[in-house]
Amino acid sequence: MIDIKKIKQDIAWYKEVLKKRNLNINLDDFLNLDEEKNKISIELDSLRNIKNVVSKEIPNLSGEEKVKKINEMKNVGEKISLLEEKLNEIMEKYTYILHRLPNFLDETTAIGKDESESITESFFLEPTKFNFSPKNHYEIGEEKNWIDLEKGAEISWARFWYLKGNLALLNMTLVQYAINFLVNKNFEFFIPPYMVKEKSLFGTGFLPAGEDWVYSVNPWEDDLYLIGTAEIPLTSYHMGEIIDVEKPKLYIGYSPCFRREAGSYGKDMKWILRWHQFEKVEMVVFCKPDDSKKTHNMMVAIEEELWQSLKIPYRKVNICSGDLGNPALKKYDLEAWMPGQENYREVTSCSNVGEFQSRRLGIKYRKDDGGLEYVHTLNGTVVALTRCLIAIIENYQTCDGDVIIPEVLRPYMGGKEKI
Repeated sequence: MIDIKKIKQDIAWYKEVLKKRNLNINLDDFLNLDEEKNKISIELDSLRNIKNVVSKEIPNLSGEEKVKKINEMKNVGEKISLLEEKLNEIMEKYTYILHRLPNFLDETTAIGKDESESITESFFLEPTKFNFSPKNHYEIGEEKNWIDLEKGAEISWARFWYLKGNLALLNMTLVQYAINFLVNKNFEFFIPPYMVKEKSLFGTGFLPAGEDWVYSVNPWEDDLYLIGTAEIPLTSYHMGEIIDVEKPKLYIGYSPCFRREAGSYGKDMKWILRWHQFEKVEMVVFCKPDDSKKTHNMMVAIEEELWQSLKIPYRKVNICSGDLGNPALKKYDLEAWMPGQENYREVTSCSNVGEFQSRRLGIKYRKDDGGLEYVHTLNGTVVALTRCLIAIIENYQTCDGDVIIPEVLRPYMGGKEKI
């Protein structure tokens, strides 16, 4: 949620933000609703005040004067009811638009209509070259009996699978390595709840815009949803609190994640690239507004350092305005080179969300002058496990069908050099 006062201070500027984000939202309609809402609210407050004052006077009146006042208050009551009904109608339209208004944009965010206009800022290593024809990860996974898509679909549904044997062990190795990597950088480790209430999804900006991918649990009974990222419960951890951010609060969380991936059927069906269930190691940071830009850069640098330690080629991409989700001011992705696909694919994301989430969740800090202000929140995926496995399999494959284990992971795999 954004500060409406900032919009009113420069309406033309925010209209430009909407245009850059490629969103079709009629801001004039919203501002007219806001004006009408405020006008009716003022009138209602006045009528309610009159009714309260006169209602206290009536017992002390008598005769015609008392009857007159009673009739007047009936009319006032009817006006109040009509205005309340009108206000409810306006508020329904108003909140519908309000909850879909996107965040502002950082001045360094790339501007473009869609992902094709995001800007690559740097590369790490050249794309991996082989003296043989490289295979896709699913070909190697099937040959090694590491991935069972058929059983996953039989037991669950399409886009579920079993990871087996050495690949499953490598998966857990990556989890431990990423957690240790971040703990050594003073992040506090969390294993959060894997189901949350609707207010957490709304508070972090995944509702109302993301209904299509959310799994609900026992609808209309438990009011619980499976999380699509540890960002949701970690950011919600300080809901409704005043917190100390003299130094940024650095959290790291591990969790399975669940997404319906609605509308994506037919894409990458043979690959374990798109899924309904996966795991992530996720950073969430709370900080002062003045610290959020340098904190964002610090988080991206950590992602880069980890992926560089795996020695996997990637490019760093400044995600353009038309491809940003509503909460983000700015986002960087790292896209790893996938030799089997001859393409770069997203493996991490890191977003500065500003006060978008903290406004919804009510998370503030106390300033030096004693006043309260909303904190800034940031989030970043360090490792999305399945995509990291793909990158390792395809970049570290050998001509005989084995996969070399990145050197930094070998201690976690009992010293094995390849699988």
